[in-house]
Amino acid sequence: MQLLGLYLVIINIIAFVLMRVDKSRSASARGRKHRIPERRLLGIGAAGGALGGWLAMRMFRHKTKHIAFAAGLPVMVVIHAAILIAVYRYLI
Repeated sequence: MQLLGLYLVIINIIAFVLMRVDKSRSASARGRKHRIPERRLLGIGAAGGALGGWLAMRMFRHKTKHIAFAAGLPVMVVIHAAILIAVYRYLI
């Protein structure tokens, strides 16, 4: 269970940082650096980083108009929470 917790902390930090980096790369004053593909951001979210991605989305106002992020990340958070509850109940 501790390993799962460590994994979730790390993957959520990664998701948060990637959303921040993508936001900073989107600013026109920064020279249009290569952006992080949406597929990668959503993939990290699906792999357990949805909470970090959702928090970054709200905090940095990034991708809030994209339905895949605005609806998808919160749904993933709920699904991940349900899975965690099920795993916790099964192990205890």
